[in-house]
Amino acid sequence: MSEQQTFPTFPPRPPYQPAPSSAFASAPAGTGHRGRRARGPVALLAAVAIVAAAVGGGTAALLDGTTATDAAASGVSGTTVADRIAAGGGTVAAVAAAVGPSVVEISTGTATGSGVILSEDGEILTNNHVVSGAGTVEVTFHDGGTARATVTGTDPDTDLAVLRAEDVSGLTAATLGDSDDVSVGDQVVAIGSPEGLTGTVTSGIVSALDREVTVAKDEGNAGGGQQGWNEWPFEYGGGQYNGDVGSSTTTYEAIQTDASLNPGNSGGALVNMAGEIIGVNSAMYSTSGDSGSAGLGFAIPVNTVRDVLSSMESGSGSGRGA
Repeated sequence: MSEQQTFPTFPPRPPYQPAPSSAFASAPAGTGHRGRRARGPVALLAAVAIVAAAVGGGTAALLDGTTATDAAASGVSGTTVADRIAAGGGTVAAVAAAVGPSVVEISTGTATGSGVILSEDGEILTNNHVVSGAGTVEVTFHDGGTARATVTGTDPDTDLAVLRAEDVSGLTAATLGDSDDVSVGDQVVAIGSPEGLTGTVTSGIVSALDREVTVAKDEGNAGGGQQGWNEWPFEYGGGQYNGDVGSSTTTYEAIQTDASLNPGNSGGALVNMAGEIIGVNSAMYSTSGDSGSAGLGFAIPVNTVRDVLSSMESGSGSGRGA
């Protein structure tokens, strides 16, 4: 195991307390967001050492498909995310209002991405390539509040990572669904922070399942998160996109969607119409450079996420420290 990364000393800040759920519903998209990610080559910082503590009890609840904060977030005892969406007419707007508070923006200072809240005390899921090589990480919540975070677990084989936001409580944890129940043609919603526009919502359908996507395996290979989305290359269907993936790669079977994805959506949520996370958005095809989505996006299935979280919890994951 590598030596632990030393982070800069910051003055203490009071614990972050999210705004009430009614404020989440009315907060303008993008409040408090970071600027557009930096362009051009940036030297990668020393790799973050992985903290040995297991992913906590909040994750264990998520593995059962439930969250401890559903009732608190709704303000009605026993009301689930699905109940709130049904009360809103089952629309994309209802899904966005229910799940939006569970999605965050992640900034490493030179790049931006997205993440999904796993527990009310600050565990956050994202892509490994969003945070690989980052020395410091800042998280921006749905209501514009911010917190510093550290990387506590990574799994480069699946391009997943877990962060711990500092001095937070009362966050709205997401509900993980079952990607085995996903069918081609299902309506889905993507939530993330493309180009630093926090809380951006797009919608579409599941275009295909089990698409083999190949990405670079570690931050020392190819671009990494420090270069931003379009510098994180991937291979699909025999073609290479956004550059060369290099010699150290990993391949996973992805959910393909036509929901519009753009730089910064990486690590964000792909959600079904019941408000359950069915995938983590991780790659997109762009017709040229910075032109944005061409309707070919890929997400890591949530059942793969479950397996990784279980491995981290047991201490057997590839990114766990001893």
